[in-house]
Amino acid sequence: HPPRHRPLPTRSTGSRKPVRVVLQRVRRASVAVNGDVIAAIGRGLALLVGIGPGDTRDVARLVSDQIVGLRVFPDDEAKTNRSALDVQAEVLVVSQFTLYADLTRGRRPGFTNAAPPALAAPLVDYLGDLIQARGLRVVRGRFGAEMIVAIENDGPMTIVLARD
Repeated sequence: HPPRHRPLPTRSTGSRKPVRVVLQRVRRASVAVNGDVIAAIGRGLALLVGIGPGDTRDVARLVSDQIVGLRVFPDDEAKTNRSALDVQAEVLVVSQFTLYADLTRGRRPGFTNAAPPALAAPLVDYLGDLIQARGLRVVRGRFGAEMIVAIENDGPMTIVLARD
């Protein structure tokens, strides 16, 4: 069967490794900074988002379409036939540059493959804005902050959206 949604591109302009998203279906999730909860959702999706140096708004649009249409929620027969849009899921978006960890040199990961903050922060926000524009409630972590992310994974259902 042909895919219902366009897959992520294998390359984004100027980068070998386009945006990476770890998507988890959750019963609830939250982000705390300095002991204060700054964002929380109920049933929905927690998105850990890594941006590569060549990523663009076009790539963010493709990824947002894939996320909102991905059928990861159960229907009445417990089959994963419903999308975030179908169930009006809530969405937590957290920037996660560590998804670009380079483990080729020893035991300490390097992060030079991740986009610099000046590129990554606006693209993470844009991805959240695109999802919100589709009618879903979106909350966000705080870019660059030390965060405690609490995720109650439902299923468990975890999908990595990435193309190398």
